[in-house]
Amino acid sequence: MSYFKFGLSREFECSYLPDHKEQLLVYIDEQPMTQERYTFFQQEGFRRSQDIVYRPHCQDCNACQSVRLEVKKFKPSRSQKRIINKCRRFSVKVSYEVRDNYYPLFKNYINSRHHDGVMYPAEPSQLDSFAVCEWLKPWFIEVYDDDKLIGVGVSDPSSTTLSAVYSFFDPDYSSYSLGTFLVLKQIDLAIKTDRNFLYLGYYIEDCQKMNYKTNFKPYQIRLAERWVKVE
Repeated sequence: MSYFKFGLSREFECSYLPDHKEQLLVYIDEQPMTQERYTFFQQEGFRRSQDIVYRPHCQDCNACQSVRLEVKKFKPSRSQKRIINKCRRFSVKVSYEVRDNYYPLFKNYINSRHHDGVMYPAEPSQLDSFAVCEWLKPWFIEVYDDDKLIGVGVSDPSSTTLSAVYSFFDPDYSSYSLGTFLVLKQIDLAIKTDRNFLYLGYYIEDCQKMNYKTNFKPYQIRLAERWVKVE
């Protein structure tokens, strides 16, 4: 890591833990980021937002821990199997470009489900932060009820990994657990395309919104600069 140049962001209010400040370590090296280089940075706990590669670097807190799945060892739980069965009537497609109907779905999702969050009210730039990148072309896992788009999972590919960036869905379909279903579909896609890991982003034990990430087992969590397996 010492061969690359990084910068520190200013401190700002933490999006996940009240009364905490957040600070980011940001890649600012003269060497352009590439899709394959990003694979290395993922192993070191970094994530992407639009073209920016970062990881938390908070002075008094290390609550954010990276989580990944070794997809070929993943075993769905009973509840996950029930979700798969319940969603069998939906069709799933993979797109390699942003479609016009993504933003209306994203806006409805944010404004209905996350009106107490930092992204409320929804803006097009928020979707761009997940879906647009100059050095990497995200994949979009689409879920349809007949011809109606009801869910999208944004996933960053490399030659050996996928990274689940963000998912959004029609709030009218909340009973189908489409967030979990979209992660399961990305696991399937990773296996079918011979990838080793699916990265799920950061996990914070005290943040209920992130607890779903540890429902996919066995998973690995990055602790003290190494990956630890959790059964």
